[in-house]
Amino acid sequence: MTSKASKLRIKRAVRAGRPKKENVDRYPGGQIKHSETEKEVKAVAIEARKRIHGLDTSSVFAGYVGGRLFLDGRISECEREAGDRYAEMMVRYYRLVGIPAPSARAQSLFSVKGHDGDISEELVKRARSASDKMMKLEGILLRLEDGPRVKTTVFNTFVLDLDVMRTMSDTQLSWLRRGLQEIHFQLGLSKSRSVA
Repeated sequence: MTSKASKLRIKRAVRAGRPKKENVDRYPGGQIKHSETEKEVKAVAIEARKRIHGLDTSSVFAGYVGGRLFLDGRISECEREAGDRYAEMMVRYYRLVGIPAPSARAQSLFSVKGHDGDISEELVKRARSASDKMMKLEGILLRLEDGPRVKTTVFNTFVLDLDVMRTMSDTQLSWLRRGLQEIHFQLGLSKSRSVA
């Protein structure tokens, strides 16, 4: 037998909180099934891209600064490809060495950590290889005319993904293109340094 007071407490507990949604699909456990489809999610992202960056396209290149420069016609396909390879090699270096990526856009801020205590020989070899490739790339860029400026411009555009680089001056754009053309040539992606 339950008392009148305990019955009232049970009634109040049932009515507490937000009222249940009516006429919605639910999983067997009671959770609401979300009805957003992939098309709806893409449409929202494309609309935001159009509003923020002024691009009316669903191209994957519109998702980062180097790709937007390519879509704007400021760098060529070969230069964009070289920049993508540069960014890929730099990110691989950061991941294998255990250094958090320098760009907040390139990482999950809640999972930033170094290596676990046990480091295998295979990991050391891969980290050394990635480190050698990174130093080779930086050496390629630093040996060019205006090397430190070229290296910084390429790094800020393709690794840090800074939006301000989309509005860079013609001088900075020439540094970017010079660095990307040299990377394209040195990585064996083309047979000549001028890939315009």
